[in-house]
Amino acid sequence: MNKPVALRTVRSVCPHDCPSACALDVDILDDHTIGRVRGAKDDPYTAGVICEKVARYAERVHHPDRLTQPLRRSGPKGSGQFTPISWDEALDEIAARFNQIEADHGAEAIWPYYYAGTMGHVQRDGIDRLRAAKGYSRQYDTICTGTAWPGYIAGTGMLGGVNPEQMAESDCVVIWGTNAVHTQVNVMTHAMRAKKERGAKIVVIDIYQTATMAQADLGLVLRPGTDGALAVAVMHILLRDGLADRAYMAKFTDFGPDFEAHLADRTPAWAAAITGLSIAEINEFAHLVGTTPASYFRLGYGFTRQRNGATAMHAALCIPAMTGAWQHRGGGAFHSNSGTWALDKSRLTGSGLQKGDPRWLDMSEIGPILTGNAKALKQGGPVKAMIVQNTNPASVAPEQALVRRGLARDDLFLVVHEQFMTETAELADIVLPATMFLEHNDYYTRGGHTRVLYGPAIITRPGQTKSNHEVINALALRLGLDDDTFKTTDRDVIADTFHRSGYPALEEVETTGFVDRERPDATARYADGFDWPDKRFRFAPNWQGTADKKSYQWTCDPADMPRFADHWAITEAATVEHPFRLATSPARAFLNSSFNETPGSQKREGVPSVFIHPDDAARLAIADGEFVTIGNRRGTVDLTARVRPGLPTGVLIAEGLHQNKAHRGGRGINTVTSATPAPPFGGTVYHDAAVWIRKAE
Repeated sequence: MNKPVALRTVRSVCPHDCPSACALDVDILDDHTIGRVRGAKDDPYTAGVICEKVARYAERVHHPDRLTQPLRRSGPKGSGQFTPISWDEALDEIAARFNQIEADHGAEAIWPYYYAGTMGHVQRDGIDRLRAAKGYSRQYDTICTGTAWPGYIAGTGMLGGVNPEQMAESDCVVIWGTNAVHTQVNVMTHAMRAKKERGAKIVVIDIYQTATMAQADLGLVLRPGTDGALAVAVMHILLRDGLADRAYMAKFTDFGPDFEAHLADRTPAWAAAITGLSIAEINEFAHLVGTTPASYFRLGYGFTRQRNGATAMHAALCIPAMTGAWQHRGGGAFHSNSGTWALDKSRLTGSGLQKGDPRWLDMSEIGPILTGNAKALKQGGPVKAMIVQNTNPASVAPEQALVRRGLARDDLFLVVHEQFMTETAELADIVLPATMFLEHNDYYTRGGHTRVLYGPAIITRPGQTKSNHEVINALALRLGLDDDTFKTTDRDVIADTFHRSGYPALEEVETTGFVDRERPDATARYADGFDWPDKRFRFAPNWQGTADKKSYQWTCDPADMPRFADHWAITEAATVEHPFRLATSPARAFLNSSFNETPGSQKREGVPSVFIHPDDAARLAIADGEFVTIGNRRGTVDLTARVRPGLPTGVLIAEGLHQNKAHRGGRGINTVTSATPAPPFGGTVYHDAAVWIRKAE
């Protein structure tokens, strides 16, 4: 059978919630149809390699179940009964309902809700322009970065680090708390280059033996939420064995006698009892990084999705400050460059249009908010209407039972703008069909690298789909807003943002596909000092300074935060009633709940499962392939048991967000995760739940 022949190949950008934001080469078969999707070989970070799910993107773009026309609910919420309507009918009804709710309950009763289903700034963040101009409730964005970013900034003073391409120049790459083979394949591209070309050692630190750990020279499997204990024990060894760079610390950090005294009893034996690692493993890791100047710490998000995630990030970040690894090419640390873009998005997000000072509602607490929790509602009135773009909270948000109960309220007017009939869309009153990234224009920042990328519209959109930008503008005009920003095209917004930010003109960026924002190497490795007024890295984390820099909101008493880098024992502890710790780790073929509707990804991931250690399975008489139920006070979930070594006893791992309907009983894994905001500034603790497990009835 002959393969389709591409008419042309066009440069684009992967839009999904991943730090790599890969540059893509997309084969166009005709005006409506794409063929192969490949990583761009001439992009230095993508380097021709993309994940398998994006390589199959034609499955998603041309999926027969894509939404292509507006729908109005015609049966009970969640019934799946909808009737097609026109765009004019849909937008008129939304505007009328929003106006009536505002008149009856105030503007704060309306809560636009979104996240990173697309990482394109125009299509993702334009909803804030409507929010600001109307004075609707604001959204406090915590669900992904709320624990990781503050922990990093508390040490360095800004969110930026050494160019990740330099992993290829490292003599030791430490991949901490991220399963890069599943979630950031390009990390492995550059780490494996270092291994093959330089003989570099690869260290992987995680809570189970992942596909990434299979590539490691040293794999450390520790108990969930104990990364801080490992980090401070490593620093104890560095000081004890003369491996710390005291001259570097004296010049570039706040290191002093108090911190050294603090580390005195953080011994390998102390850490071994907490982490489950052996004393020998902890010593081996400490000596490897202590004797390898060019050690590169690639710090992920996964290990921060605990109640102590911010302090764990900070503690891990302290190790290269103690060894002075920042001084050497191929050394230092990196989490995200999201603090380096210097973009003026004021027109895009409508900051100059802000009406009043409406409350901030924490997106991670959507369940408590929609079910009337007074604290989560900031002592205000209930949310009576929502428009949801770029996210699927009925699946991805914590405490799913509360989320679904809230979304199913008869007195909540719910509008969902989506590509597929997701679990959230099933609960909507109005469903609007959305374009995909190849069908609209946008620009993308890549937190995992240094470039801002441009992605043009390259195929015609199916049916009556409209972009987020078009929907927000059309709705704003119907709501009586007349600002010129609601009369723009997506290209207009991109061009304006680039101009305001001092970037090259859009026409110039179109020819290359990117704007390179790489900082000078000396700046990226803080060679002239860190981004605090005294230019010193903080072993005593500056949480208040972090809040001031990023407008974070405290969720705890600042006095409760540890004074120094440390292990903070505040995770949800296993008990007699709930003896297991559960982590909901990323799958290889899903990305959050995206791709769980495509055939290739469904085949790769199979049925919703949970990994359990053989000793635990034997004790509970659970056989491989058997149905089990896990649960806690938040609810229960049915899964298939997968008995496997490579994880600690007392730990369960559930990979991937399968569709709720794929689970027996229709309850997804986030039924058992907590919506309680993590300190110091909020964040969702997906990998921090205590549960029981038993054979399913």
